Amino acid sequence: ACALVLPSPPPRAAVRCQAAGACFSAHLANETYTNASAACGGRRGNLAWLSGEPELRLLLGLLADAAAGSAPSLFWVGLKRNAFACTDEGQPLRGFSWEGTGSGAAPQEVPAALGRWVKEPVRSCLAARCAGLHLAAAAPDGGPSWGWKE
Repeated sequence: ACALVLPSPPPRAAVRCQAAGACFSAHLANETYTNASAACGGRRGNLAWLSGEPELRLLLGLLADAAAGSAPSLFWVGLKRNAFACTDEGQPLRGFSWEGTGSGAAPQEVPAALGRWVKEPVRSCLAARCAGLHLAAAAPDGGPSWGWKE
């Protein structure tokens, strides 16, 4: 999932934008985190990062449409824990942070609602780790079931 800098209007099928703010695109490919990041760069963007629930809802809708019928699916976003950064169970992102934020600054404080993990990340301080956005079948409220997955 890429956060893009796009001319107006963006293509409708692969991109969704907030009225004022972020644009996201979904790309289905079996790639590593590094290759996915490079692919977003080639599209004048970066792996997606989220600052709040409105962006999360926009991205979830886009990814659910992109993955239609193939759930569960894992999408790379710009969520990474660098080597020597420790797992922090007291934080919503568990010590992971947003990278590749382009011209903007990634949020330093993360809303608790963004702290949903499918499985808690491995407790470590020794190796860089990446996390993706995991989508599963629809939740009871009709929206996609989601969570971060290392």
